[in-house]
Amino acid sequence: MKASVLTLVLLCAGAGAAYAQTAAPATARPSRMDNLATLLDLTDAQKAQVQSILQEEHAKMKANWEEAKASGTKPDFQQMRTMHQQIQQETLQKLTPVLSGAQLKKFQVLAQMAHHGRFGHGGPGGPPGATTPPPAQN
Repeated sequence: MKASVLTLVLLCAGAGAAYAQTAAPATARPSRMDNLATLLDLTDAQKAQVQSILQEEHAKMKANWEEAKASGTKPDFQQMRTMHQQIQQETLQKLTPVLSGAQLKKFQVLAQMAHHGRFGHGGPGGPPGATTPPPAQN
């Protein structure tokens, strides 16, 4: 599993570097959905269904945030986290009949990487499962 995650990360990094070298003007930049469709090898029908499911997830999260904000009280971190996790679970349940098993596993890895700031942002920790070598001792 670690090898496939690392391969996926390297593939994304290589594709990003190649894209950066041949990039067209910013207006022609692929959307996140296009990138996701490429990484998951989605059919046109799957792409439309996944996009709809993810838009619904985004709308629910935004509505929950707005509701908490409108209440006039600062949202409790644990409550917002629990709500966020529940919505993510619902999204996975909706994606299960749309995606193949392999596509669903890739989606979960990509979502986890994005959640931890490790996808395309050079965030802390590198890819999941990566370890930092111990410091050299003299």
